[in-house]
Amino acid sequence: MVTAEYGGARVLLRPAAPGTGVVAGGGVRAVLEAVGVRDVLSKSQGSSNLLNVTMATLAALQMLRTPQEIASIRGKDVNDLVPFWERKKND
Repeated sequence: MVTAEYGGARVLLRPAAPGTGVVAGGGVRAVLEAVGVRDVLSKSQGSSNLLNVTMATLAALQMLRTPQEIASIRGKDVNDLVPFWERKKND
């Protein structure tokens, strides 16, 4: 989950269960669909200025980290952090 601000706009992006799709409106939906994000929930607060909302969405996307980065920070294995539906099976 990540929150970013730009001007008077604040955008919250939250991961969603697989198959949920993009639950967002206006500029947030346009940006998320353009970059290929599939399952996410969002909330836009504050200013409804399209440019500020779009820039806040881009700032939020830049704040995201990969599971590998978080695992190295925490000193854990990547499979301990990713959701069960994305884990690699030990055959």
